[in-house]
Amino acid sequence: MCDIEEATNQLLDVNLHENQSSVQVTESDLRSESELLVTIGATVPTGFEQTAADEVREKLGSSCKISRDRGKIYFVISVESLAQVHCLRSVDNLFVVVQEFQDYQFKQIKEEVLKDFEDLAGKLPWSNPLKVWKINASFKKKKAKRKKINQNLSKEKINNGQEVKINQRNVKKEFTSHALDSHILDYYENPAIKEEVSTLVGDDLASSKDETDESSKEETEPQVLKFRVTCNRAGEKHCFTSNEAARDFEGAVQDYFKWKADMTNFDVEVLLNIHDNEVIVGIALTEESLHRRNITHFGPTTLRSTLAYGMLRLCDPLPYDIIVDPMCGTGAIPIEGATEWTDCFHIAGDNNPLAVNRAANNIASLLTKSQIKEGKPSWGLPIDAVQWDICNLPLRTGSVDIIVTDLPFGKRMGSKKRNWNLYPACLREMSRVCTPTTGRAVLLTQDTKCFTKALSGMRHVWRKVDTVWVNVGGLRAAVYVLIRTPQAFVYPSEQDGEKGTLW
Repeated sequence: MCDIEEATNQLLDVNLHENQSSVQVTESDLRSESELLVTIGATVPTGFEQTAADEVREKLGSSCKISRDRGKIYFVISVESLAQVHCLRSVDNLFVVVQEFQDYQFKQIKEEVLKDFEDLAGKLPWSNPLKVWKINASFKKKKAKRKKINQNLSKEKINNGQEVKINQRNVKKEFTSHALDSHILDYYENPAIKEEVSTLVGDDLASSKDETDESSKEETEPQVLKFRVTCNRAGEKHCFTSNEAARDFEGAVQDYFKWKADMTNFDVEVLLNIHDNEVIVGIALTEESLHRRNITHFGPTTLRSTLAYGMLRLCDPLPYDIIVDPMCGTGAIPIEGATEWTDCFHIAGDNNPLAVNRAANNIASLLTKSQIKEGKPSWGLPIDAVQWDICNLPLRTGSVDIIVTDLPFGKRMGSKKRNWNLYPACLREMSRVCTPTTGRAVLLTQDTKCFTKALSGMRHVWRKVDTVWVNVGGLRAAVYVLIRTPQAFVYPSEQDGEKGTLW
């Protein structure tokens, strides 16, 4: 065991000893509730419900039901698997189901419907879902505490004269002694990364102090939970609005639990999901969407990490595959791929130097966070970023296994007019670098008319096998899954047009 791991365990032992009574209660609760089965609901990118369900079955071994309300799935787990649920890559938000009504009979008069919502609050089985919420809150606190301990270890080392803090001088010596690649050292020459390391450590030191103050207050004063009710409603036959349902249900919950209503600084978020005649009451388990995990430097059209994961799963990566995103933007797709499929190599490319710089910074930021988490220098990630021309890629013919990219919609980036020339040129160059017979491509676009026209002229090299309709920022877009045909690539003649920069 390395020194950093030993120091981490020592600090954890000290913290556990100081808070022995509260930890013992939590552990006993966990043991007594480990056999408890609960239904978890998850919101996922619209159109990728089946992909998310497949991930749940693969990683948790649980059967999964896709809701009639698009963008939601439900599955049953034991409480001891709760931590694994937070590691799912395809889900945005999580909640524990209090009760589900498949065919809720709404009355025709608004006042009567709202009165039924008020009566419903006192009839629901709140006990087990609230136990899950408490365990989930305890899990998040412990995770945050361990993260802060790892980030503050460098300061402990300074007091012993060892100076193990991540700084450019000592990191360079250690990296050089292990003969690491020079590009790893460049991460620590980046002023933005130096600033990010100091900011992360400084912010967590301050938040750790605040947490200590809050915990001391909790010991002396009984805590009154603060909550809010959020209503998500879909359907045309309802005689009430979402705000009206949330307002009346929130008042009933407040009367039942004696909690304090707070719309911004709340501890518990109660969810009231209504889709036609289906009503589901739940308690949120996530404070913010789980897709906020990789990107720190955003561009004008940054793709959500959960959507990027869904696209990557559609192409079923195999070990040692070369996966390329030729129009990477901020690098959301290759970064997600390098995090989940570490046995493949991912290449992020773009013709815009600003985009390539953002992608490189996001890669460096992710590597820095990984090093802070592990408490030691990392060998890096199986990913690289490069600037290139999408219509003239510096790659050998037939050298790429998978191409996954977000094509310009022609709205925020590019234009609809330019897409008529760009899309055919992209498909032609992608067919050149992609391996015949086994090569795959997963392409996202909202300009479906232009893409369909471009694909019709490339049927000899690309075969469409599936189309997944998704919602991207309120726009209806399509994810096309293509297979490379066995036909070898033939360079177009000069009369077909000079191959040049179009994007």
